[in-house]
Amino acid sequence: MYVERPSRLVPGAVVWTVDASAADGRVLPDGCMDLLWSDGRLLVAGPDTTAHTTGPVPAGRPVSGVRLPPGAAPVLLGVPADALRDLRPDLAAVWGDRLSRAWTDAVAAGGAVALERLMAGRLAERGGRPRDVAVAARMVAAGRGAEDVADALGVTTRTVHRRSLAAFGYGPRTLGRVLRLQRVLGLLDDGLPLAEVALRAGYADQPHLSREVRALAGVPPGALAAERRGVGGGG
Repeated sequence: MYVERPSRLVPGAVVWTVDASAADGRVLPDGCMDLLWSDGRLLVAGPDTTAHTTGPVPAGRPVSGVRLPPGAAPVLLGVPADALRDLRPDLAAVWGDRLSRAWTDAVAAGGAVALERLMAGRLAERGGRPRDVAVAARMVAAGRGAEDVADALGVTTRTVHRRSLAAFGYGPRTLGRVLRLQRVLGLLDDGLPLAEVALRAGYADQPHLSREVRALAGVPPGALAAERRGVGGGG
């Protein structure tokens, strides 16, 4: 079973756990980055461009983590998001042994609560998610393009693209596709017909929805909806 709650210490973050019975499955792009704890290891979940299985986390093992809002993890890690795109490195590969060992020992003793506390402290020390990153994420999530974001921030579209790669792991266009997929998931979970999902999520038509879901999730929307309900299906 998957359980999550809003972080009490990190604005916009989510603390989550997955038990052993549900720890093997499809993970979909969401524009976020996580720190994961499983089997005595701390891993960084970089920004995804497509669905993947839970590896390198061992199948059938419990996992916990903290999911940061788009653009916050590079501040925490001190590494641009595009350097970690579609990767799941050990934290030691990002920070080295000394700091990562201190965090691993603390999380081994205190679990996800300790991880949340450590992340909150480091983000506070480093100034938190920059305002322009938060503004860009909100605008892209609302369907605004790079030109609109550039106008709002008073920069060029080239600067928006460069900052987007560093903050989110990909440019505004891809970020918009990923965040729109997240809207689709909620509509599928509500049981809406696919034509209605396409309309509400802002796709040109149902075939457009199907192409995008296949590209990002690896399966057509009907199969994805059935998978999320825990039954077989397709279409």
